[in-house]
Amino acid sequence: MSTKVWLSSPHMGGEELKYVNQAFETNWIAPLGPNVNGFERDLESFLNQKTKVAALSSGTAALHLALIECNVGYGDEVICQSLTFSASANPIVYLGATPVFVDSEKDTWNMCPIALKEAVNDRIAKGKKPKAIVAVNLYGMPAKMDEILAVAAEFDIPLIEDAAESLGSTYKGRPCGTFGRFGILSFNGNKIITTSGGGALVCHSEEDKKRAVFLSTQARDEAPHYQHSEIGYNYRMSNICAGIGRGQMEVLKSRVEGRRKMHDFYTDITKNMEGVKMFSEPNEDFYSNHWLSVITVDEKLASRNHEDLRLAFLEDDIESRPIWKPMHMQPVFKDAPYYGENVAETLFNTSLCLPSGSNLTDDDRKRIEKIMMNVFSNKKNILVS
Repeated sequence: MSTKVWLSSPHMGGEELKYVNQAFETNWIAPLGPNVNGFERDLESFLNQKTKVAALSSGTAALHLALIECNVGYGDEVICQSLTFSASANPIVYLGATPVFVDSEKDTWNMCPIALKEAVNDRIAKGKKPKAIVAVNLYGMPAKMDEILAVAAEFDIPLIEDAAESLGSTYKGRPCGTFGRFGILSFNGNKIITTSGGGALVCHSEEDKKRAVFLSTQARDEAPHYQHSEIGYNYRMSNICAGIGRGQMEVLKSRVEGRRKMHDFYTDITKNMEGVKMFSEPNEDFYSNHWLSVITVDEKLASRNHEDLRLAFLEDDIESRPIWKPMHMQPVFKDAPYYGENVAETLFNTSLCLPSGSNLTDDDRKRIEKIMMNVFSNKKNILVS
């Protein structure tokens, strides 16, 4: 019986246990210690933009703290990309603020700068200047950062770059996660590298990092007793998880290469499939880690649609997944403002995330290719046996 092919499973490098064992041997089990400091330094070195990184319990926690540092509070509004995972929007609501969703553009599937400017102008006209902008690098693809940053600068609104899916990607040679006032990283089990669960806040000043660490450790004041003048959070990464992260940093570049090779694999086998297109970089300014490889199917031209492919994969125990359902289409955000057209909605209705792990085998790829060739044959009504 064939083993399950996962969409995006963890891929250990072998050195993680060394750092974890060091934590046990020295009894550094708490959410501080040499692995936390070392992991932060490793990330700062990798990003190489004079960044300061705070290792946290999740990417969601990092975004929450970034919004707090941008002074987002009750009754405020924050602009957020619609085509993203809900964790990009939920922390806005944690703070009693309202997300204002913006459509994607067709090149990168990320926040449309034209719709962004329209949204900012209209919210200001309504007396609600947004307090922050959350732009996402979807599935590892860098957003059009120059245009988005230009809008943010024009209206003096801080940009938070949600790079949860794009560690190792670059825009015009600059690492993703370093463009906004804050950057968000995620090390969830399905990401390019993992700490089991975890995330990080990328800052550009020591002051911002210190503030994030203070808030993430229950905002304890400097006093011999426990004293608190602000509300804090239990958001710091543990020394154990950071140890896993240190081992993963040693193989990060190879993991990016592995994901990109999976994208090349799909590009090669779909090049002659009518109506089937891979989500790829629009030009050389964009370098994606291709955290997830995504296929778009034009039902008018292809022999089958993306749902037919998902079901065919499922029958052979191969995991695939529809892309993120846009936030403006989610029941929980049905009353939130939305700006743009129907780019995100169209992509949702025609696209599928394909197995993308850097640890997939040749046998896995043969199974995947066989099914894709079977589904996207030239026969409309009968699958080739």
